[in-house]
Amino acid sequence: MKAFTYDALPGRVVFGAGVVSHVAEEIERLQKSRALLIVTGSATRLVPKLTEQVGNRLAGVFDEVAQHVPTSLVEKGVAVARESTADCIVTLGGGSAIGLGKALALAIDVPIIAIPTTFSGSEMTPIYGFTEAGHKRTGRDMRVLPRTVLYDPELIYSLPPSLAATSGMNALAHCVEALYGKLASPITNLLAEEGSRALAQGLTGIVQNPNDHDSYGLALYGAYLAGSVLAAVGTGLHHRICHVFGGSFNLPHAETHAVMLPYIIWYNHAAAPEAMARLARALNVEDAVKGSFELAARLGTPRSLADIGLAEDSLQEAARLVMQSPVWNPRPVSLSDLEQLLQAAYRGLPV
Repeated sequence: MKAFTYDALPGRVVFGAGVVSHVAEEIERLQKSRALLIVTGSATRLVPKLTEQVGNRLAGVFDEVAQHVPTSLVEKGVAVARESTADCIVTLGGGSAIGLGKALALAIDVPIIAIPTTFSGSEMTPIYGFTEAGHKRTGRDMRVLPRTVLYDPELIYSLPPSLAATSGMNALAHCVEALYGKLASPITNLLAEEGSRALAQGLTGIVQNPNDHDSYGLALYGAYLAGSVLAAVGTGLHHRICHVFGGSFNLPHAETHAVMLPYIIWYNHAAAPEAMARLARALNVEDAVKGSFELAARLGTPRSLADIGLAEDSLQEAARLVMQSPVWNPRPVSLSDLEQLLQAAYRGLPV
């Protein structure tokens, strides 16, 4: 058996219906008493219940959250956290709320308790990012890794199937890049394959029957595994492309992942046969490329970059920005290759 290195990151995961009611216990477990709640707009309906559960440990609520974490909001959030003397952060929402919480944790050095309401997976990683002057910058710091994550499927039962589908494809991208990543190991391979299986089955169930609560739970479990392998293996070409489209062209985060993923799988399939065999098995198909396009069609996610608002004359600039910061990829990437790949994704062309 070949040698490998696997970073088992610290953290506590509490998974199950109703576990959000444990939030006060988890704050106390961290020996904290002043929690700043960061909440995304789609989760504001949950705020009254959560603030009641936090009780006198609530330092305040900050609900100015936006995709790609603009530095202007980070500065406002830091000011609120300091003024309220917060000694911990509770995030309620998807990747944007968690991302803002990470930026604040990095600035004021306080722990995070994350309560995800989408499938972004960010809650399991020490990866942070923010956008300034049209450029998305990312980094890695253990201070932003949430100390506790509460996965409560009941909080996502009202997630619209269309949003569940795009958010879930974002999570699936974490698994895919982990399968062929430079730091992949037997441990991450197992987690990524199982995460891919759970996401594909769970998301399909949600779209077919939005009242199927078991499918929501299965997809949330898959997202947890996806975040775990993203943290252990890191990101590659797919995430680099999506960060450029989000930070520099303001494309919607999850939708961009959903469009690009089948094309990245196609681009890399011949260079990563073992990874593609695992992915095909997880999707219960013979061919991972065909299976990924079929999954996207089944889920009804956007099929092209044009569909989500990218102007065609932005493609060359996007390719140039991606190539400015090359990342490891199992198949070498030239500017010409990248331009052709993005052109296909822009038009939603079959491959």
